[in-house]
Amino acid sequence: MKIESKDTDIESLLDGSYFHIPRFQRPYSWDDENINDFWNDLIVNKGEDYFIGSMVVYKKSKQQYGVVDGQQRLTTITILLCVLRDEFAKLGNEDLAKGLHQLIERKDRNNVNEYVLKTETSFPYFQEHIQKFSDPEVETTIHAEENNLKNAHTVFKGLVMSALTAIDSDTTIPADKKIETKINKLIEVRNAVLNLNVIFVTLDNEDDAYVIFETLNTRGKDLALTDLVKNHFSKHLKAQGAVDHTKIKWKQMLETIHHSSADISSDDFIYHFWASRYESVPLKKLFPKVRKEITKTNAKDYLDALLSDAKIYRSIHETSYVWDKNEVEASRSLASLQLFKLSQPTPAVLSLVRAYRNNVIKFAKLRDTLNAIEKFHFVFTAVTSSRSSGGISAMYSSFARKLYEAKNPQNASDEIHALIAKLRDKRPSFDEFKVAFKEIYYTNSNSKQKNLVRYILRKFSEHYLYKYPVDFDDLTIEHIHPQSKSNEAGWDENAVGRLGNLIFLDQKINGQLDTKTFKEKLSLLETQGYSVPSFLKGKTSWDVSDVESHTEEMAQVAYNNIWKI
Repeated sequence: MKIESKDTDIESLLDGSYFHIPRFQRPYSWDDENINDFWNDLIVNKGEDYFIGSMVVYKKSKQQYGVVDGQQRLTTITILLCVLRDEFAKLGNEDLAKGLHQLIERKDRNNVNEYVLKTETSFPYFQEHIQKFSDPEVETTIHAEENNLKNAHTVFKGLVMSALTAIDSDTTIPADKKIETKINKLIEVRNAVLNLNVIFVTLDNEDDAYVIFETLNTRGKDLALTDLVKNHFSKHLKAQGAVDHTKIKWKQMLETIHHSSADISSDDFIYHFWASRYESVPLKKLFPKVRKEITKTNAKDYLDALLSDAKIYRSIHETSYVWDKNEVEASRSLASLQLFKLSQPTPAVLSLVRAYRNNVIKFAKLRDTLNAIEKFHFVFTAVTSSRSSGGISAMYSSFARKLYEAKNPQNASDEIHALIAKLRDKRPSFDEFKVAFKEIYYTNSNSKQKNLVRYILRKFSEHYLYKYPVDFDDLTIEHIHPQSKSNEAGWDENAVGRLGNLIFLDQKINGQLDTKTFKEKLSLLETQGYSVPSFLKGKTSWDVSDVESHTEEMAQVAYNNIWKI
């Protein structure tokens, strides 16, 4: 199977080729949300080198292509160009209207008018009611796909008219300049559309197209960022001799990521790799940055960096990978960040571990910084569920880049101290923390927070140096006032499940305590080698008020001692 690919833009595609959407393609299906997102991207990113993914086609003849992947975007773009063309005409500028129409319909080499984009599934509605530069002559039946096409056309007309109406309402624009301003606005949108960048992938024949089509539809998405970056490296790093080092290194990088027991992807890795070293940009805008930055001169260095960072990236998500027993404190903090289901700190954590592996910082500095990040996100994310408008992600990305650029250990230390100071400043208040902390609970019937509760109980056990006859992993969560008595006067499931009513026990003694009185339970714990928590010593009974007061005490200790940065 021969595959060719090139970077190009929409104007170059439409100006030099004709496209045919075969019947094996799914019908046009973009809805209002898809269309509005596309429009907003155009307006927000005007003037930028904006990338819209890959387009896969097969050759039918020299200038004729069958579309395998990309027909939804190509159809959408054509609809918008038709709307712009019609508005140019309404404003009296026939030259601009006809110039744009050349990208919608033009004469072929036989001097026969032919639409640049032809589709079998919506014929003749698409041609007669949208592409045609005059009134339709053929009545057509409206089916589901035609409704979607009609809706897209209507939505784009509304968006364009809204932009033009805003000009009418703008009192700063003189009346005699309104039409000129409207035309310039249409030109601006037209240029934004035609400057859209795409990876144009060409196959030799339709048989290959069916194979690729099935593959793409199995994935359910465009060529992944990983595929695009791989293609870019392959273009710049040709094999020298019998050994293709680029192919080998790329395979090793992918195997490192894909063989991980953690839920990580190569796309996410490349995204975080870039954010930890260079400008942080949204995923869909990343490839143009990669393409611009990675050249034939530096491609080998970038590939080597990806290969090296892949191991680090895997290790921060899979804490049993490459960490040894002397580094357990760091791997525990990383495991906690995974428990909190965090992605925001990933560029910073990647940069930190890289600095440690490259001997820029010592282990103590890595341990303390990861511990500070863990403590911050326990309060900020795990307990208070605080929302960030983007400042937290920006803080981590900025730190990651500055640490990567640090020239020596002192520069790196300065950046780390600055990050920790910011984490202290951004910590939610104690009052916010206490309210949320008191809402954490665990029962058999509501176990969503079980792992978080285990994490909290372990941290308290370590803080108070509690002794247990078994390892932490063998301990279970025990309710001091049992769940079986949650219907007793004054008790309910929330009170029983609250942190102040929970302790760690092993399964064996848990069974022995089941039928005993509160006083007998304390006596048995002491004889079995357990540390009886101070809040239970001297107690002869246990009620809801005890749970409430102990939970508040725990919140104080948690905020001011255990998770204090």
